[in-house]
Formats: sequence, C-alpha cells, structure tokens
Amino acid sequence: MKTIAPAQAPQAAPKSVEVMDTRNRPLLVMPLPDVHRQLLPHRSVTVLIYDQENKLFLQKRSHKKSIFPGRWDVSSSGHVLAGEATRDAALRELRFELGIEAERLRFVQKLPSSPGTGFEFTTVFALDRYAQEMEPNPDEVEEGYFYSAEEIHYLVREFRELLTPGLVHLWEVGLPFPSWDVL
Repeated sequence: MKTIAPAQAPQAAPKSVEVMDTRNRPLLVMPLPDVHRQLLPHRSVTVLIYDQENKLFLQKRSHKKSIFPGRWDVSSSGHVLAGEATRDAALRELRFELGIEAERLRFVQKLPSSPGTGFEFTTVFALDRYAQEMEPNPDEVEEGYFYSAEEIHYLVREFRELLTPGLVHLWEVGLPFPSWDVL
C-alpha cells in the first residue's frame, strides 16, 4: 500500500522591512530575520496605552514568542514593513496584538537607532484615556495590566530581568513617564 504524506502548510514568507542609513533613510529591503541577525538599522513602532488614571498598560509577552518570551513589555510594538507608514504600522500592531481598533494616536517621540532600541528607529505613539476591553492575541500576549509610574519604576529597579530591554530602554530615556527620573 502506498502512503501519501500529508500536505504541509506552506511556510509564510518572512516579513520584509527597509534597512535604513544613519539618517533613517531607506537603503534596501530585506527579510526581517536577516536584518535582525545582522543587526542592521530598521524601523519599528511602539504604542503606549494609558487608562483614565494615566496608568500605562504593560503586556506580558507570550511564551510562544522567539524573542524575550514571558517578559513584560510596552503596551504594543512591532516592525514597520517595507513601504508602510509608521502610523499604519502602529494601528496594525494594536489590532494584531490587542484587538484594538484605534481611530487616532498621539505622536510622542522618535528614538534613534541604537543597541538600546535593538537597532530600530522607533516611533513612539500614545493611546490616551483608553477604557475599552482588549482582546489579546494569545500567540502574542499572555496577560496585561495597567501600572502607575511608581509601580513601573519599582519593576525596573528590582525586577529588570523580567522586563524586555525595550521597556527598560524607554524608562532610561525618560519615557513613557517624564517624571520617572525624579522618583
């Protein structure tokens, strides 16, 4: 009897991103895994979600994630795909990670590419006074909570190993709570 192997699901092609020069200008398009492996500068977005009390939502990354599984991270973040606008990438990541359909985001700041950002030119946005239910994607997010600046300061000071380097870097540069440096 002849056995036929089950059809394998086609592998999705890796996402492509733009490799940037030192002034954040596109040079070429490459698959994201290659860009990460070679530590090439590229673009990313971060969205900071604040509740009515100005507490910041932190997500615990899924244990299925290949990078920093199970660590606490910023509200939402991701890569800007080749040809994509940063605001569109931020809205896409909010939908994908947390099931949020946002209509408007507030621009906060652009961070230069550095080892602290994972060699990413990061555009930071905020979603203020968010009071809707979130529907986290379990492949991306295990859980999440809103934390005050004092609580996050304590986490960074005492439990840094439980946080992503990106969250720690934002704290070190004075985001997302400008008053962190005086705590």
